[in-house]
Amino acid sequence: MRKEIIINAGANETRIAITEDGRLAEMFVETANKEKMVGDIYLGKVAKVMPGIKAAFIDLGLGQDGFLHFSDIGSRFEEYSAMIADETGEEDEEIEESGDENEEPSPQDPQAQNGRPVQERARPRQNGRPPQAQLQKGQEIVVQITKEPVGKKGVRVTSEVSLAGRFLVLLPFDDKIGISKKISSFREKRRLRKMAQGILPEGFGVIIRTVAEGRDDESLKNDLEGLIKTWREIEQTVKTEEAPSLLYKDMATTSSVIRDLFSREVTRVTVDDKKLYKEITSYIRYTQPSLLEKIEHHRDRVPLFDKYGIEKELETSLSRKVWLKSGGYIIIEPTEAMVVIDVNSGRYAAKKEQEQNSLRTDLEAAREVARQLRLRDIGGIIVVDFIDLEDERNKRKVNEELRKEFRKDRAKITVLPMTEFGLVQITRQRVRQNILHSFTETCPSCGGTGLVRSKTTTLNQLDRWLKRFRAESGERRIALKVNPELEDSLTLGIPSRLLKMMLRHRLIIRLEADSSIPMGEFRIFSTKQQRDITGQFNQ
Repeated sequence: MRKEIIINAGANETRIAITEDGRLAEMFVETANKEKMVGDIYLGKVAKVMPGIKAAFIDLGLGQDGFLHFSDIGSRFEEYSAMIADETGEEDEEIEESGDENEEPSPQDPQAQNGRPVQERARPRQNGRPPQAQLQKGQEIVVQITKEPVGKKGVRVTSEVSLAGRFLVLLPFDDKIGISKKISSFREKRRLRKMAQGILPEGFGVIIRTVAEGRDDESLKNDLEGLIKTWREIEQTVKTEEAPSLLYKDMATTSSVIRDLFSREVTRVTVDDKKLYKEITSYIRYTQPSLLEKIEHHRDRVPLFDKYGIEKELETSLSRKVWLKSGGYIIIEPTEAMVVIDVNSGRYAAKKEQEQNSLRTDLEAAREVARQLRLRDIGGIIVVDFIDLEDERNKRKVNEELRKEFRKDRAKITVLPMTEFGLVQITRQRVRQNILHSFTETCPSCGGTGLVRSKTTTLNQLDRWLKRFRAESGERRIALKVNPELEDSLTLGIPSRLLKMMLRHRLIIRLEADSSIPMGEFRIFSTKQQRDITGQFNQ
């Protein structure tokens, strides 16, 4: 598989595209007002402890409190508390570790949005106390962000902190040595473990990442020394800062993508910004000079994303309907609780051999669904409504195709068997925001529903409002502000709808058009009081 990293840097936005065999597979966007937060370490303050939902809310000074589930209170909680007194990286790895075979390392690589998240597990109790007993309102706590905020939900945090480097992930207050399962050679694993044991100071653990395969002692030692130096600086900062405050800011998106995803598997990295090109080459020259020849500076007049067809694919990723080569298509509908995907046969429906045609469409749709979930970074519960299949073997084929395609995805994914109604339920871990949030905003008129009140409904609502106002108020003069399109409906005709309302309710209404008011709404101001009274007389 040909894998490329393509970086387009603009004045206010940096976009990083990952392509596989020429097709867009993943997309990262960073703007000045939407910086990456996963991996940042904070000195927070416990705002609420809620045993009922097995969680606490942590004040990080971000406007919205961070969410700390009791399962994310680490086994080294007391060590972090002593400091105060006081899902991993872009390539979060499946690991093997030395030591107690019943223990699991819990890397919290700050770029987990592109990694295979480590499965959550119950943490051991501290001195026999349950996690909630360790937290009190107002208590200061060191936490690391593991998931970006989405909508009204704040960030998710953990009390188990880690620092990601090029070859290693440092685990403070730990004694484990984990090795990526993607390193298949037993001899290489043994060499790397022995190397880590020889250079690791007491009181620290590490996870050895895939890119460390074949690296010499000096490379790993330099990486480790840099991480330990960073951790010592964090320890000093904790002693001088007051909660809530930022202790450590992780790399920006571009730097972290290069750190975590640029490996021997990548065929080429192309960047169209001279300054960024120099920064990347400088970093790789220091960490892995053998990859320098794979970095290119795009100088053509043709825009970089246009040259690789990425702009066109991005438009598709924002579309509700995605066409399949067979003529079928999928519809992607986000809801508050889940994302629903409907598979349609399109022109295949009229052909013979319905079962086989349905199977072909479902298999193609399975591949596209897996790609779209990864590209859009859709997380949570996803329900896919495939075209009905009669043969159980065909249902299994669709399920197997989904599982095969999801192996390319670094996020943790669960796929349940297809039901008798052709439904497949998928869960995918969310760490960063859905790509749609980077390129779109909620429609001010419809609030994201795609629907607005009809003009007739809005005018009838206005008429009822005026009736209530007339019954409860002695005022006779008001100002009515509406969307320009609604203004046309009020003023057209002889006599106009507005004049009829004025006569019916014995009011003097001054009409004003205001394009900032959504189609299905209106604002009414009291001439006497000089204020908005719309809400005062709503039903």
